[in-house]
Amino acid sequence: MIRVSNIRLNINDDIKNIEKIILKKLKIQKKELIKYNIFKESIDARRRGKIDFIYTVDVTVINEDEVLKKIKDKDVKTAPILQYKNVLMGDNKLNERPIVVGMGPAGLFAALILAQRGYNPIVLERGFDVDKRTKDVNLFWNEGKMNPDSNVQFGEGGAGTFSDGKLTTRIKDLRCRKVLTEFVESGAPDEILYSYKPHVGTDILKEVVKNIRNKIIELGGEVRFNSKVTDFVIENGQIKGVVVNEEDIISSDVVLLAIGHSARDTYEILYKRNVKIIQKPFAIGARIEHPQILINKSQYKEFYNHPRLGAADYRLIHHGNNERTAYTFCMCPGGSVIASSSFENEVVTNGMSEHKRDKENANSAFLVNVVPSDFESSHPLAGVYFQQKYERLAFELGGKNYKAPVQLVGDFLKDKESKDLGSVIPSYKPGFKLANLRECLPSFVIETMKEGLINLDKKLKGFAIYDAVLTGVETRSSSPIRIVRDEDSFESINVKGLYPSGEGAGYAGGIVSAAVDGIKVAEKIIQKYKI
Repeated sequence: MIRVSNIRLNINDDIKNIEKIILKKLKIQKKELIKYNIFKESIDARRRGKIDFIYTVDVTVINEDEVLKKIKDKDVKTAPILQYKNVLMGDNKLNERPIVVGMGPAGLFAALILAQRGYNPIVLERGFDVDKRTKDVNLFWNEGKMNPDSNVQFGEGGAGTFSDGKLTTRIKDLRCRKVLTEFVESGAPDEILYSYKPHVGTDILKEVVKNIRNKIIELGGEVRFNSKVTDFVIENGQIKGVVVNEEDIISSDVVLLAIGHSARDTYEILYKRNVKIIQKPFAIGARIEHPQILINKSQYKEFYNHPRLGAADYRLIHHGNNERTAYTFCMCPGGSVIASSSFENEVVTNGMSEHKRDKENANSAFLVNVVPSDFESSHPLAGVYFQQKYERLAFELGGKNYKAPVQLVGDFLKDKESKDLGSVIPSYKPGFKLANLRECLPSFVIETMKEGLINLDKKLKGFAIYDAVLTGVETRSSSPIRIVRDEDSFESINVKGLYPSGEGAGYAGGIVSAAVDGIKVAEKIIQKYKI
């Protein structure tokens, strides 16, 4: 197969023109072209008055070797092989089925890989299946009734299920293609295989994770919902099993831990069992919300309503004078700010979009980096307690009923409590209360956000408009801890057979990177054990 890069089409060009360019670049006739498919699509909107789509395509032709010999073009080369390769099985006997704890992206894909290789994993998820979970989440959003084991953080699909379903990642790993391919086979749109900023949307993602679960079961795996791991059986530095719902013991010498970044009670259990945990940097701040049309106009100018362009996004960063960084994260075009608490008496926000991204507002996390020296404690879970402190302050400031504190950007910059809303209506449910976010965020975060707003408005016109809304607090950008694992075996450095994985263990940040880490850990298990 031949890869042809840098095919440029104007926004008004017919996409079918790709074929004409392929024929010209490869100097072949149409009858010699067997097929082509888009590998990557990106947008170039850097020049005023002009927007181009840029494509990389993989092409199958007659007499491929001869075609490549006669072409001297840096944009034409042999396409790399992207097919996922199974690792070889190990020699050690596996006495019991491997256990996967958690069914977010890491656990889901670890279980899928193990099932595809015949290891028949047992998946334990503290929450419920995605349909029951959705009902619980809607009950929380609409009535403020929170279920600590079935919410935005816990349940089938993990925290990513209620998000934009963003599939972008900075990691360069062929396993990313495996993840995207499995998503498509389970119902995600084909475009995620080539879009430069692929996303699924929470509405489609719910069906995708359900289909992957069914595939795991069809392959011999077992999925148990409402099965919370409440203890770990460890003997002489070796995992021997887990305790479920405080009474049932499931024995296994292999436990893959994919618990997510909000499983604070499980962190406490691991700490008490002397599993090695260390502090890790993360970030906190608030959600910032603008009219989506403002973002579209700022990014696409006169093309803002062109039918080939969807809701625009952004990614912004500002390095502050205080050596802190303010940046946007997990931007959700045409989406909503959502209540994401997983424990009582805490307010946590996140963002979510459906596939069409057609809501009135755009939102993004607007965060400031936090480092272990900010925790004022050497305790391994000090970062967790740091998060809890500000989530509880937000709960109090919002009225102690899971409503979120909200402040207009203009008032935030003037350091005064908001009294009235402007043109932006907050999308957060179960509701909001006008406040001053200084009362629920550290001073260094407030000052860095202020500086960032003023400077980032120069990069994205309108970012600091007075009526934009800040909704507090966002604290779960990533795990505040790392469960230390061996660099070679991926096992806990002091508990053999325990395999920390994914975002909750401190080794990923997002759906794809967490899924890839789950695959990598599953491979380590396969390379060690035979079935």
